[in-house]
Amino acid sequence: MLIDGFDLTVEPGERVALEAPSGAGKTTLCRLLAGYLSPQAGAVEVDGAPVSCGRRRRGARRVQLIWQHPEEACDPLLRLDATLSEGLPRGECLHDARPSDLMERFGIAGEWLSRFPHELSGGELMRLCVVRALLARPRYLICDEMTAMLDAITQARVWTQLIEVAEREQLGLVVVSHSPELLDRVATRRVSLAR
Repeated sequence: MLIDGFDLTVEPGERVALEAPSGAGKTTLCRLLAGYLSPQAGAVEVDGAPVSCGRRRRGARRVQLIWQHPEEACDPLLRLDATLSEGLPRGECLHDARPSDLMERFGIAGEWLSRFPHELSGGELMRLCVVRALLARPRYLICDEMTAMLDAITQARVWTQLIEVAEREQLGLVVVSHSPELLDRVATRRVSLAR
């Protein structure tokens, strides 16, 4: 078992950093927390209810995962307006969601929405994935090395904006990063996976 005897509680508005060396299971834990994997033992709950599992499940989830590699999180055959719409609660359309505030916050140009994922840089696509996750109105956001591919200035801007949104919406964040400096600035609490 990769992760055994681990217990984690994240409160609304809290930013918890997961610390462990490479290969210790941080990404696996992120996928378990977000419902992309089912635990072999134990349970993952959000506000007392089990997290629904399955990677193919579409639509808004109460826990959103921002993947380390955004190209893995986007359907290469969908234009980016459809990609953004995937995260919306059932019955909402992108026009009704009014994503312009979030798009402006994260530096997303409107013309990107008619493009396919491969037509954006990795950093541009990452920022779009952040907005998609926030449009779902999650209670918790799992950030798995989400800004590792960005330059330092863009990384700082993304985190500044995300923390402002998280504080306003009282989102619980789980943050994975190999940068101690980033975790010092972002986390309100640290949790170690080391045995």
